[in-house]
Amino acid sequence: MSSPASKEPIVALRGVAKSFGAVRALAGVDLVVRPGECLGVVGHNGAGKSTLMQILAGTLSHDDGELVLSGRREAASGGSVGDAHSAGIRCVFQELSLCPNLTVAENTRLRHAAISGVGWRRRAASLICERLDAIFPGHGIRPDDVVGDLSIGRRQMVEIAANFTATDAPAALVILDEPTSSLDQSVAEQLLAYVRRFVADGGSIILISHILSDVLSTCDRIAVMRDGRIVDERPADGFDRDSLVAAMGHVADHAPSPAAGTAAHSGERRGEPLVRARPPRQTSDIELELYPGEIVGLAGLAGHGQTALLRLVQNAAGRRSRFAKVAAKVAFVAGDRQADGVFPLWSIGQNVTARSLQALARFGLIDRRREKEMEESWRKALEIRTPDMDDNILTLSGGNQQKALFARALASDAEIIAMDDPMRGVDVGTKREVYERIRSEAASGRAFLWYTTEFDELVNCSHVYVFRNGEIVADLPAGGLSEAKVLSSSFEGATA
Repeated sequence: MSSPASKEPIVALRGVAKSFGAVRALAGVDLVVRPGECLGVVGHNGAGKSTLMQILAGTLSHDDGELVLSGRREAASGGSVGDAHSAGIRCVFQELSLCPNLTVAENTRLRHAAISGVGWRRRAASLICERLDAIFPGHGIRPDDVVGDLSIGRRQMVEIAANFTATDAPAALVILDEPTSSLDQSVAEQLLAYVRRFVADGGSIILISHILSDVLSTCDRIAVMRDGRIVDERPADGFDRDSLVAAMGHVADHAPSPAAGTAAHSGERRGEPLVRARPPRQTSDIELELYPGEIVGLAGLAGHGQTALLRLVQNAAGRRSRFAKVAAKVAFVAGDRQADGVFPLWSIGQNVTARSLQALARFGLIDRRREKEMEESWRKALEIRTPDMDDNILTLSGGNQQKALFARALASDAEIIAMDDPMRGVDVGTKREVYERIRSEAASGRAFLWYTTEFDELVNCSHVYVFRNGEIVADLPAGGLSEAKVLSSSFEGATA
């Protein structure tokens, strides 16, 4: 069997450039993808990854350079979505593109024009269920489910399955932009196993992910992007985590575990708790407690009540609740940016200061000087990549939008920060900086309630509560935390 390097490329880019006003998103990219390979593309937020993928998918035109799809050179301005589809190119975007008011089957019909005529609904339902079963066994998604009623993780599963579904033209190259960002570990492993099977059968994948272990274990070749260029490209086995991080422009982190020597991990709980909460479905006597200076993690399979608990705590602040007692102000960092996070008509700066307007007011009016100082301070603190904080929030990459949401919460006067899987699409260097900021804030007495689908993030926590079927089933202190215990507690019939 011939190697991928000997086959005709599915796509080839030569000197592709793209600018948005004064922002140079791509500065001359050369890239080739051949059948039967998985190409990893990594880089910090704003490096140009998503812009490059949108050009491949036909949703953006390029300013300069050459784009070749399946041996056919496209027009100087780039191809169209139809051209990309005809070439077998599909793209799962980081910001999901499903219609929330339609069902799973109806969204499948919108994506595949070949599903038409009498009985289209039944055919769409059959096709999407077949692909969901193949990629995510035991998914629990029905074709008549309204997409807006699904958790963000299940919405991501539907979008992935719809792009692998074949109708008039089979998928030859599937672009996965942060595909596991909202999936728990077991579901992410199902997807990556399917990716390997798809590539083994001759398909091609472009995998963009800030979870470097996924890239290193799944990809055949890795391209590193920085400042709109590909700065390193080699076989995946030519990288390890440290060299990959260094190529991205960050120094590899060899710091000791954050559990060592921090106030949040001392194991001592002093004073009165800021939060006492029990999920409405709780049957055991386990109760969540959050004390000043603590970082408490929420774990378990996605969609098992973690986000609902965060909402319960947020809504109980300053109010009476049967299920939660909250003795401080709460700020919320959403993982689902589109639905719960950004104000899409506002500027970046306005999104950052939205939680602090009362503190910025003088005589009932917003002090613009202080507002600008806050915007600029947090732009620098979290390295939000923008030339102007007055630009619309949607001009930012997904990861930089997430930084703005962090800035909004951390700039506020809230004593409790509730975080709903907040690291979606955030690069490894920024993650490390945010972890450090969280530990610093906790050392000053601020408390964090942190739901995450990444086990590596749980090591930042002093306690971890594991959820299953809407209940807390285990309370694991930092000293007793292990991946095996979290996983065993997450499944029925298992004990921690």
